[in-house]
Parts: sequence; C-alpha cells; structure tokens
Amino acid sequence: MPADFKAPNFQPLYRQIKDLLMERISSGEWSPGTFIPSEAALATTYGVSVGTLRKALNELMADNVVVRQQGKGTSVATHDADQALFRFFNISRMDGGRSMPVSMVLGRTLRKASAEEAKDLGLSAGAKVIHISRTRELDGKATIHEDIVVCAERFLGLERQPEVLPNTLYHLYQHRFGATVAHADERIVAIHANAVQSEALGVKEGAALLQIVRIARDYQGRAIEKRISVVSTAAHCYFNTI
Repeated sequence: MPADFKAPNFQPLYRQIKDLLMERISSGEWSPGTFIPSEAALATTYGVSVGTLRKALNELMADNVVVRQQGKGTSVATHDADQALFRFFNISRMDGGRSMPVSMVLGRTLRKASAEEAKDLGLSAGAKVIHISRTRELDGKATIHEDIVVCAERFLGLERQPEVLPNTLYHLYQHRFGATVAHADERIVAIHANAVQSEALGVKEGAALLQIVRIARDYQGRAIEKRISVVSTAAHCYFNTI
C-alpha cells in the first residue's frame, strides 16, 4: 500500500482514489502532458479494482483534469490554445455562433495590488501585480475590454516578456509559468460604460454593458488571475451550457 494512501472515510472509495490522484497532479508529480501509470498499475498501487480506479479517472476526465488518448493511455490535460480559449470563453453571437476573438494589448504595468485585488488573489497587502489591459475584437469589431491582474512574483517578468502576448493567456500561464487554470468563478452584473470603456469599445459613455468578474484558480483552488471583462452586447451575449 503506498505511503499516501489514507484510511477510508465516508466518501465512496472511487472518490477517495480520485482525491489521491488529484493530489499527485496538484503537487506536480505528474505535470501537464505527462502520461500517468496504466489503470491496472494504479489499481494495484491503491489496492482497488480496475473498475473503481476507472470510475475515479472518469471523474477526472469530466473535470478536464486528464484526457484519454486512444492507444497511448491517460495523460494530464494541457491547455492547447483553442481548447483553453473555448473552454473559458463564453461570449457568442446572438444566434449562438462562436467567433475567434482577436486581442489587442493596450498596456502592461507592474504596480501594487489594490486592497480588493490582493484579497481576491490571496496576496499580502502591498504585493506587486502585473496589470494587462486589452481589447478583444469579435467579427472585426471591438467587443470586449479586459483588465487582467496576476501576481508579479508568480509571473515574474510578464510585464515585459513575451514581447507579443498570445491570444490565449491560459496557455502561456501553463507552459511558461507552470500555472494551470483548472476552473474559474464568475460574477456577472450590468454596468454603464465609463470613459475608458466607451473609447475602447466605441460606445456612448453610459451605455449598458455586461461586466464579468472572473477569478481563475488552479487545481488546489488557489487564485491565479483576476479578470474583469466588459462586453458590448449590441451583437453578442454571454452563453454557457450547464
């Protein structure tokens, strides 16, 4: 029995196995893109049936933590650019059609976190953050204005490099900084456009906009990024399948 195997608790056995596998992924023992041991090997390691082990892996697959590759095995999920974009990008045309957003960075600064940013990102008061401001075009028109804030210590040098930021930052976070966005909390409210948003989106000041405040988190629930997206809803809406 492995050292990390814990005494049974009131969770179903497959859930206990899922938690143990998740711990090994969260710790970095199995990094993104790594193939984990076979179902039979893991079942033997944890002293459970292959069926129980497979049920645990199925839940991890449903959570987008691992992926099965036919003929190769099971690996820890990575954020390829398109997958990362459309898993977390919930803005669509009114008819439900999706458009590929094109991003334009307006600025990148290194500064102190506000009290609210520090709280949301779990940082100490006065900690440094990197603030990225950008717009995103949909169907050739600026539709989204974003303010993105991350911990400067965790994303060292991001205020300067890479010189050109990719369209999908989550792919960059994972592959350059080892920070994998596993899930996110979103809060959506209606607001009126301020002067900055009005200019960025080409709408009248005071126009109705949709504001999405997202806290992106890693496998262990730690905040990676705070993002405030302001959306012009003239031709687009927020769409999510639950």
